[in-house]
Amino acid sequence: MANTQKDLRDFLFRGLMFESEAAIFQGAGIQIGANNAQSEERLLAEVLAPFGVARRNEALEMARLYALLYCFENEVRTLIRETLEEKDGLDWWEKLPAKIRLHAETRQATAMKDSWLEGQKRDLLGFVDFGMLASIITEKWEFFSIIPSQHWLRQRMDELEKARNFIAHNRMLLPTEFQRIYMYISDWNRVIGL
Repeated sequence: MANTQKDLRDFLFRGLMFESEAAIFQGAGIQIGANNAQSEERLLAEVLAPFGVARRNEALEMARLYALLYCFENEVRTLIRETLEEKDGLDWWEKLPAKIRLHAETRQATAMKDSWLEGQKRDLLGFVDFGMLASIITEKWEFFSIIPSQHWLRQRMDELEKARNFIAHNRMLLPTEFQRIYMYISDWNRVIGL
């Protein structure tokens, strides 16, 4: 029994040592183990293979934009949630305009009925439309002094909402529109400090 415990301890210790050494090697650019990026690329290529090259290239460009807007939108939600929790208290949700609360609560109730959809359903702020996020910030403007002006906020959020809806309905954007999205989100990240 004592030998089995020693063998197990030695095995676990060697595993921890390997992980530590592997991290050092990976940091130096040496590949250890499977390359997840290559596996993901291969899987993506396999899934998209039935479609034409032009359609696949457009999809990959739009996927990059979707990922960017996903991150941006959820960072805005996090900024709102954390700011209002800190400045307005844990009951911040109850202090939002009734129209916004009712909209989100109705959408949440509908999602709860769709039991086959098992995604995130508890966060009410997740059910607030993108366009309403700017309304929450302007409604609680005194807490968001980090943002240059309401005009600055509205201009960017309105433009990004249009682009977001275009992307959500699988419509291709022009390269200049890509650049505007990148610019607006870069502006936001600089102002917010991301």
